[in-house]
This record gives sequence, C-alpha cells and structure tokens, in this order.
Amino acid sequence: MSATPISHAYGVGLLAVIVGLGLGLVFYTGFYLPESLAKPSVSEHILHPTTTLEIEIVPGAVIEGNDSYVPNKASVILEQNNRVIWINNDDTPHTVTPDHRTADSYSGDFASPGVIKTGETYEFLFTEPQEIPYHCEPHPWMTATIKIEKSRGI
Repeated sequence: MSATPISHAYGVGLLAVIVGLGLGLVFYTGFYLPESLAKPSVSEHILHPTTTLEIEIVPGAVIEGNDSYVPNKASVILEQNNRVIWINNDDTPHTVTPDHRTADSYSGDFASPGVIKTGETYEFLFTEPQEIPYHCEPHPWMTATIKIEKSRGI
C-alpha cells in the first residue's frame, strides 16, 4: 500500500490563499479602516468658536407652561457660538433629546447621554448648518428648537 502523493499545485494554491488573505488584511487595517473612522475635515474656526452659547434649564421648568429652556429658540452661528452648553438649574433632572435622531458628522449623535442632574451640564459642538427641534424625555412639554447657521464668512 502506498500513500497518495500530494501535488505541488495544492501547496502553491494554499500559499496563494495565505498571501491573498495577508494582503487583504494589510489593506483593510492600513487604508480602509482609518479612512472609514476618520472625522471629516472641519475648519479650526468652527472647532474653536469665539464664544459659547449657554442654554439654561430654568428653576421650575418641570411645571407645565413655564419657560423650559432659555433661550428656547436658540440661534447658533458657526465660527461664533457653535459650542452650546445646556445648564440644568432646575431641581429636577432633565434631558436634551432631539425629536428625530440627529447627528453631526464631526461631533456624532446629538442627545444628552442620559439625564442632566441639577447643577450638571451637557455640551455639544455643532459643525454643520441644521435646525433641530428637541425636548426633555421625561417631560415632553419641555420643547425647544436650535438653529445652526453658516457665518457670512464661510
């Protein structure tokens, strides 16, 4: 009884598959993955605005009919005040939740990560023009809109 000989074609084919997988892995980790994870190019003036807009959640905002967010129709200008901070000055925890899922291509999803407790803040850097209606998740009568506009110089 003799063993069946293995041809050289099998070894060459196996070597080709291994080399192909190695090249594919190098391309994926070296070129494709970094490109897909890269944030878009944004002007330094937008990333470092001259001022910050503060939106206050006023004391007693939980009471229906009270001014929820001040200002509740905020206007943001890119390069000027596009870094926005929500400050909870109420005795009740609140959220900043968009009415519809909203994302900024540089800063990611817009929404406070859970509740903002008394004395805490939520900060977001807007880099694109858009208009976002939002509300407080536990208190849906607390509504507001923020409008992000281009600066005349952009």
